[in-house]
Amino acid sequence: MNDQTPSRTLPDSFGRAFVLTLRETLVGSADELGDLDRRAGDGDFGTNVRTAMKHLDQNLETDEPRSYREWLTALYMAWLGVGGTSGPLFGMFFRDLAKAGEEADAAVPTIAQFANALAAGQATVQKYGEANVGDKTMIDSLDPAVTALRTAFEADAETTAVEALFAAEDAAVTAATATAQTIARRGRASYVGDASQGVIDPGAAAMALVISSARAGADGSGVANIGWIA
Repeated sequence: MNDQTPSRTLPDSFGRAFVLTLRETLVGSADELGDLDRRAGDGDFGTNVRTAMKHLDQNLETDEPRSYREWLTALYMAWLGVGGTSGPLFGMFFRDLAKAGEEADAAVPTIAQFANALAAGQATVQKYGEANVGDKTMIDSLDPAVTALRTAFEADAETTAVEALFAAEDAAVTAATATAQTIARRGRASYVGDASQGVIDPGAAAMALVISSARAGADGSGVANIGWIA
């Protein structure tokens, strides 16, 4: 299997397209994410998302990123400037994602390098957030996305990077939606107990939007899948 074939690589514009798509997606979904958090948490997640995206706008204007790593650095720095629990966790996650392909000094990561960075980000979030699959957190959609991404491109040498990201997106959205059937065991939502059942976890939803935006950045559409949140 040659991970450097054109179908396995991500486009040169991937960093820019990914970050700008995610920005538009999160800004457009902030109300829905905030509503989910009000119903099953402390209600500040929508505000945190907006704050992070304002910081991102400032970083993009000041830093004028050009490479994948610079675009993702602007994103993780934006989140690290947000308070609460979500800011540091998403910030550390995106910091790991910014390192995709770093070991090979790649200007743009391959799909395998991107998958490895996603997995590293998951490990970081689990280390500091102390959450596992089933606890009703962002891990619930991130873990199946990483598995689906790796399975897709490892199982068939003909699978393209975009096809693998579509598989990851489907897995993330399905898993995020399924969190509505569970009771939170970690995070603020765990404080409300049974009241969190019937509500999609906002962190899992946001992470699914991240994966969807990565797919949209790779296929050039610039359009993430958001219709399932409302």
